[in-house]
Amino acid sequence: MSGLLALLDDVAAIAKLAATQVDDLAGQAAKVGAKVGATVLDDAAKAGAKAAGVVIDDAAVTPKYVTGLPAARELPIIWKIARASFFNKLVILLPAALLLSAFLPWLVTPLLMLGGCYLCFEGAEKIWHVFHPHTESHAQEAEELDAAHLEEQRVAGAIKTDFILSAEIMTISLAAIESDDWITSAVVLAIVAIGITALVYGAVALLVKMDDVGLKLSQIGRLEATRKFGLWLVRFMPTLMKIISVIGTTAMLWVGGNIIVHGVDVLGWHWPYETIHHIAEGVAGSVGVAVGFVTWAVTALLDGIIGLALGLALIPVVTRIIAPTFKSLFPEKKSTAH
Repeated sequence: MSGLLALLDDVAAIAKLAATQVDDLAGQAAKVGAKVGATVLDDAAKAGAKAAGVVIDDAAVTPKYVTGLPAARELPIIWKIARASFFNKLVILLPAALLLSAFLPWLVTPLLMLGGCYLCFEGAEKIWHVFHPHTESHAQEAEELDAAHLEEQRVAGAIKTDFILSAEIMTISLAAIESDDWITSAVVLAIVAIGITALVYGAVALLVKMDDVGLKLSQIGRLEATRKFGLWLVRFMPTLMKIISVIGTTAMLWVGGNIIVHGVDVLGWHWPYETIHHIAEGVAGSVGVAVGFVTWAVTALLDGIIGLALGLALIPVVTRIIAPTFKSLFPEKKSTAH
């Protein structure tokens, strides 16, 4: 009997030890899971912040694609573009980015710099057209084509532009990921792709319908203050769109210039990065207040100046050489109005 009791006591001790081990393993798994989750979210946040310039520009550019179309078609058009954007990022660009990172990691920096040049060109071109406006307008386009053909043309153009911007977002995000694990990279890229697309097209949907909301408030508002607010909203929307466009252009030049400066530093030419770093630290030290912010602001300003200079230099190259060559190789299909 005493032997049986001793055996049961040993079994109980083993069970207690096993329970302790399981508890420890669960605790370690929870810690590891929390750490991995924090790493993924941290990388996703950094990647999203790095792609801010492209994101803002995407939000600023997209509303023009519904200009001149019936109000009832605005949200369906935005959903078409958003759906294509999800597909581009998750089905095409995410696997391509992972394959690039796995087999051709040395190509990430040159591709990133190529995207940076595109951002600089886009930002500089917007500033150039402020002083040399386009002769074409969306109003003219709306008169020449019927609504169905115009919508088809606009959606196709928007998806093409979105693909370019999405490729830049995914490349920037890939370069910002610190983890070498491909699963973590895939999760981070997926989070960035879904989050940025939802943010951009949610904001665009809100922007394009805000004037309709204001008009409705001005008509059905019970209080005079509500009706006045509705009218103010209608009048303010064009100004808001201009503000967003300016912010987007500025962000493009800053991010594009920053990508180029960091890219040439990675490739071995350290002078631009080191010079900007020393100037920013010197200005921040002389100011003595909000040193971190001043350092960032001076760095962003100098990166933006470099981006603007590079973008202006690229305008004749793109408009006179690259764009005509691209159009000759890939001619656009023109719709005819019935």
